[in-house]
Parts: sequence; structure tokens; C-alpha cells
Amino acid sequence: MLNPHQDLSFRPIMNPEPKTLSRDQIAHYNRDGYVTGLDAFDAEGAAENRAYFDSLLAQAGSDGGYAVNCFQARLKGVWDLCTNPILLDHVEDIVGANIICWASHFFAKLPGDRRTVPWHQDASFWHLSPARTVTVWLAIDDTDEENAAMRFIPRTHDKGELEWRAAGDGNVLDKELIDADQMGTPISNTLKAGQFSLHADMLAHGSLPNTSQRRRCGLTIRYCPPDVAITDADWEKGIEAIICRGEDTTGRWRHHARPTSDMFDPKKGPRNIGGN
Repeated sequence: MLNPHQDLSFRPIMNPEPKTLSRDQIAHYNRDGYVTGLDAFDAEGAAENRAYFDSLLAQAGSDGGYAVNCFQARLKGVWDLCTNPILLDHVEDIVGANIICWASHFFAKLPGDRRTVPWHQDASFWHLSPARTVTVWLAIDDTDEENAAMRFIPRTHDKGELEWRAAGDGNVLDKELIDADQMGTPISNTLKAGQFSLHADMLAHGSLPNTSQRRRCGLTIRYCPPDVAITDADWEKGIEAIICRGEDTTGRWRHHARPTSDMFDPKKGPRNIGGN
């Protein structure tokens, strides 16, 4: 464990009157750790998102598929996606009326990308406590089993930190869960471009190599309530947060206003956080 005082337990969502998600969806999130197949953008909006990512990819260079990482406070287009009201309406039903976005990451598995994202739990990489982050995975491209959709192992989110080991070569991350194949049957997070899913920060997930001729790109956005604390001072220096809705009642999170540019240098970005 990163920190023996870090609370990585799951707290069920107690929201008897959700505004956007249904009660059944809240129950599914509590039981299985995720909700998927949610709609945010129509075909025109999805095409605009794809064109925007393509413009960033052109700036990023050779390994751009993973380079646009935590630029939510530096690129106006990423800021706009993170503050999208449809996404926030769904997130509010999970984290409450006060919503902090503290990270984002475009993950693009290009055609023929042989790297695996091993089974992992996001919050075990992070210096946050308690574990109350919900991740939006917004599909930029159509994503399915053929082009290496993210996979979940349902009902692993409420087991605390699972046993892990160092990951071998050919993996995007440096550690992986042990015996993940014995934890349940994985499901593929199949989404059309413009759709999104929500998953808890301790849900075991990963993805296989993309052996297809189609790209698989998604934008992860990390949201939490303001009572979540950063537990490492050095790690805190790399966090560039947005108060997306409501207010920070704790004073822990410094808000960054909307940027004015979409020009960026991936070599000067914040740290790498997690993988999908």
C-alpha cells in the first residue's frame, strides 16, 4: 500500500433521489462498481471530439497516444470536456453537488499497439484519501473487443487493495494484480463514440493489446468530492484541479480557470497518473 493511513474502502452511494442516473443504475454502481452505455454527445459532437483529439495527437508526436495527460487546466478543449454539464449531471449523482476534477488523460491505443494495460486498481497508484474518485471514460472512438476496449472485473471495487506484483515488459503500468483471472468474469466496456461509463476508483480493470487496424481512444476524467485529501506533498504539486460544480468547502483544492489556448508541449505536462 502506498500509505498505511490511506482509506481505500468503498462507501456505497446513498442517493435515494438521483437527478440523472436511475435508482437501478446507482444500485448497479454500488454492487458492480461501474455504470456504462451512457450518452453524452451525438454523432456531430463525437466527430468534433475526435477532430479535437486528432489535433492534439498531431502536436504530441511519436507516442502521442498516451501523451495528453492531466492537461485539464492547460488546454481549453480539455477543460471544456471536463466541465461538460451532461457528464457533471451524472457525476453529481455519485459524488454530490460539489465536484472537483483533479486529473484527465486521453488514452489512444493506436492500431497494432501491442502493449497491455494490466489488471489494476486506480486508487492504489494515487495519494488520495478516502478513495472516493469516480472516473468518466468518454469514448472518442467506437470501442469494442476488437480494438481493445477497457475491461472491468465486476464487484472487485469493495474488496480494499488487492494483492499486486511488479508488471513485466510490454505493459503500460509497472504493477499488476495477482490472480485477477480468479476474481470473476471480465466484461468489455463497449461504447460508441460520444458515450461514456463511470467506474469506482478501486474497480479492477485493464485492457489487452490492440491488434486491430482501428484506433481506440478514450478520455478519462477523474472527479471527487472536495473532502478527499491529497496525502503526499510532492504528489500534490502535480495536481491542477478544476472546481467543476459547487464549491470547495474544505479549501484543499486550488481552482484553475479556463485556459485560452489549445497549444501544448507534452514534455512539459504534469505527471503520468494510471492507465486504461
